[in-house]
Amino acid sequence: MFQKEVAERITAQPGDSAFGRLSILTGWIADAAILFDIPPDAFVPAPKVTSSVVHIRPLAAPRHDCDRAALEHVTRLAFGQRRKMLRASLKPIGGEALLTRAG
Repeated sequence: MFQKEVAERITAQPGDSAFGRLSILTGWIADAAILFDIPPDAFVPAPKVTSSVVHIRPLAAPRHDCDRAALEHVTRLAFGQRRKMLRASLKPIGGEALLTRAG
């Protein structure tokens, strides 16, 4: 169970406003889906936020063959400053060449 906002970030798909580093890292090793929401008044004392129950099913193997540390580093750079252009965010690791190779 997570705060609804965090659950949406965990389960977000490309193109969703909540999509980011957490979505990528979770999706790399698991399938995740929000099962249902729990309203604040279900708790005592009631929190100020809605909660969501998330089902996370680990995959037998990661979706893509890549180095975990490298994936974490690239996603940290890419999503660390939301308003910055991706090309500029990835500059410390040769962003222009990476983007060209990626297509």
